[in-house]
Amino acid sequence: MNQQQMTDKEIMDDILSSQKHITDSYNSYSNECVNQQLRTDFLNILRDEHNIQQSVFDQMKTRGWYNPANADQQQVSAAYTKFSNIQQTL
Repeated sequence: MNQQQMTDKEIMDDILSSQKHITDSYNSYSNECVNQQLRTDFLNILRDEHNIQQSVFDQMKTRGWYNPANADQQQVSAAYTKFSNIQQTL
């Protein structure tokens, strides 16, 4: 049987995608948790998972496998204005 192996980049892409899904899940769990101790545990796990995600992201960026575009000052200002306006309506 001829099996193709994943490249290191594909493996890291998969890990990063998985970490994004995991953090989304733990975020939902912690937001909807009634028991305070369990909520604290979920938040601690969420922090750990974010740290793992950051490590994977940093490794991919270092290797040139993940290159998000930098926002220019106009984009940053527009985002700031948008979210400032939303915050004022809350």
